[in-house]
Amino acid sequence: MANAARILVVDDDRLILHTLAAGLRDAGYEVMTADEGELALRLSQEARPDLALLDIRLPGMSGPRIAEQLQRQGAIPIMFLSAYSDADMVEQAVAAGALGYLVKPLDVAQIVPSIEAALARAAEMSSLKQAEANLSRALGSSRATSVAVGLIMERYRLSPEHAFEMLRSYARSRREKVAEAAARIVEAGAEIDLLPHLVPKK
Repeated sequence: MANAARILVVDDDRLILHTLAAGLRDAGYEVMTADEGELALRLSQEARPDLALLDIRLPGMSGPRIAEQLQRQGAIPIMFLSAYSDADMVEQAVAAGALGYLVKPLDVAQIVPSIEAALARAAEMSSLKQAEANLSRALGSSRATSVAVGLIMERYRLSPEHAFEMLRSYARSRREKVAEAAARIVEAGAEIDLLPHLVPKK
């Protein structure tokens, strides 16, 4: 698969590691494996996985500790693997920002839907962070943009992100820069109908 998701699997049990990796490859994923934390961190730096499946209980560096390091490397999405399903493990997984929690033994066919859901959620979160970064950058670079977004928010009862997307849509329709379109909106006020540029919520 040309666009196969890249998954990092980390487990100190070599049999589980091999079996899970083979099953995921058969399911169409690109798979990297590591049996300890340092190797996992090195692989993630080199290849930037789309998702990391981490055993919670590892010798040396634990799964939650690896998860913390992966977040520092660039918010790599995580699911935890464990032979234990007690409440403490679940709490650790949630605290580390896990998108899912899988209890061993694992059947690849049964966990693929969970993996796909985690990948979709990760993409959604990445898209949201990008939208927030775009908004922050735009508001910081132009007072008119900031005022226009505020006006759109109040007029159409939108969140900052959706107000900015409406402004961007309006700017694209006029082949203008966002700052130019914002200045036009601030000057014209309610005379400009922006409803045709309302971007549907995803």
